Amino acid sequence: MQYALEDFFHYLTVERGLSPNTIQSYKRDLTQYLTYMQKEEGMQEWSQISRSHIMKYMHHLNDHGKSSATIARFLSSIRLYHQFLIREKVTGQDPSLHIETPKKERKLPKVLSSEDVDKLLNIHAKDPLSARNKAMFEMLYATGLRVTELVSLKVSDLHLTMGFVRCLGKGSKERIIPLGDMAKEAVENYLETGRDPLVKHKKTEELFVNHHGNALSRQGFWKILKAVARDMGVTKELTPHTLRHSFATHLLENGADLRAVQEMLGHADISTTQIYTHVSKTRLKDVYRSYHPRA
Repeated sequence: MQYALEDFFHYLTVERGLSPNTIQSYKRDLTQYLTYMQKEEGMQEWSQISRSHIMKYMHHLNDHGKSSATIARFLSSIRLYHQFLIREKVTGQDPSLHIETPKKERKLPKVLSSEDVDKLLNIHAKDPLSARNKAMFEMLYATGLRVTELVSLKVSDLHLTMGFVRCLGKGSKERIIPLGDMAKEAVENYLETGRDPLVKHKKTEELFVNHHGNALSRQGFWKILKAVARDMGVTKELTPHTLRHSFATHLLENGADLRAVQEMLGHADISTTQIYTHVSKTRLKDVYRSYHPRA
């Protein structure tokens, strides 16, 4: 059973071209699934698994406090895997068919107010690290890039004279995103005064680097964001994608076209982008309740 699972991960990497983070997510989900089926159900072959076994596994996840969104993700992974097993003629039927996906609880993304964004971006670029931080945050807020996309950017992806950045998103889909004047200025300053002292003599292609001159990791970015937010007096709880969410929400609040925002965010489905319209409406209600004399 383990060999078939390894073949599936190889298929995701080579044929589907999925990102390492996505493949790691599939590995976590399906390794837990395999462990349960072997230890709890005594399975020795994938062909032994039936619909009732998967249903029991879904109940097991629920009993262990997994959210409906997490269970839906597990089921999605299981479905894709069983379809792979049929394609490879390991099994003859898909036991995950006709299992209803739990309805996800849609949580509204957390966004910063314009005032908090101003606080966060009010970094004085006095040394290489602060120049890098200002460039990173300005670029995130200007483009709505995912953190993974930001730390994967190479210097060659910048087209500063034209005012845009090239990004490879999920599924290696390329998109071109405009870069505002303030972000462009911050990145230019970082390239002129900050990056070379950090990189020293290393041949690092990535745009943003750590203090050792190596490519910055997602975890490294997250630590920097929390530290800078604290220093700049931003008390609102942050997530790695807070600036991405703020970018989309503030664009829509100021009248941007939903399709244009979808394109810049790299969403395959516009329904994913539409959640930001709900954020805008919620914030409008809050403003109304706070300031209208008869609210």
